[in-house]
Amino acid sequence: MIRVLLADDEAMIRAGVRAILTTDPGIEVVAEAGDGHEAVEAARAHRPDVALLDIRMPRLDGLAAAGELRRLLPGTAVVMLTTFSEDDYIARALGGGVDGFLLKSGDPRELIAGVRAVAAGGAALSPTVARRVIDTLGGVRLTRAATARARLAPLTGREREVVSLLAAGCSNQEIAARMRVVEGTVKAHVSAVLGRLGLRNRVQLAVLAHEAGLVAETSETSGTGSAPGAVPGGAPGPGGRGPAGA
Repeated sequence: MIRVLLADDEAMIRAGVRAILTTDPGIEVVAEAGDGHEAVEAARAHRPDVALLDIRMPRLDGLAAAGELRRLLPGTAVVMLTTFSEDDYIARALGGGVDGFLLKSGDPRELIAGVRAVAAGGAALSPTVARRVIDTLGGVRLTRAATARARLAPLTGREREVVSLLAAGCSNQEIAARMRVVEGTVKAHVSAVLGRLGLRNRVQLAVLAHEAGLVAETSETSGTGSAPGAVPGGAPGPGGRGPAGA
């Protein structure tokens, strides 16, 4: 069972997100909060596997709350719930190493897949948010694309294949199946690439791959519960979150 904390200052938003999450029998909302302070206290009391945080909240905003959770409960994955008007917040959160970004107005399947992905030690990035992140951080897009391609240039062919599939939303299991290797090999490739590029987690790697245009076509990938944009990991379950790079 994946235990989730939900924090948003709008009760109707919380009710809607809760209703979506409870359609999955493997997810339980164990606590709700109306602001960042309440979210931190609820997280300390319930120690959830995943914290879904609105970015804009009174008293303590989602980014500050995420920082507190990172310090107090490093085993809790943090996903920011965003809207189109929050590009600056998205950029700051990306730099802070959160585990995912999902749109409040996105596909409900993305929300469930995203929660499952981060609970398994991976990351989740809504495709629409990915585009906004790239545009926000990009300045001149062509320059960003050239820089991204240059950063990825030293990767081996196998590493590039892993990165392209990761950016397309494939889980470690799906990547291993397509490349005909064991999952441990995939995790080793991802960890090696993160270390070489100086990136904190799979979200940042996925964004870099999108900037470079290195995203695989995954129409042949068999579904394992991942929605487009989810970047799951291969950990055994919510209680075994591994390093962000795996």
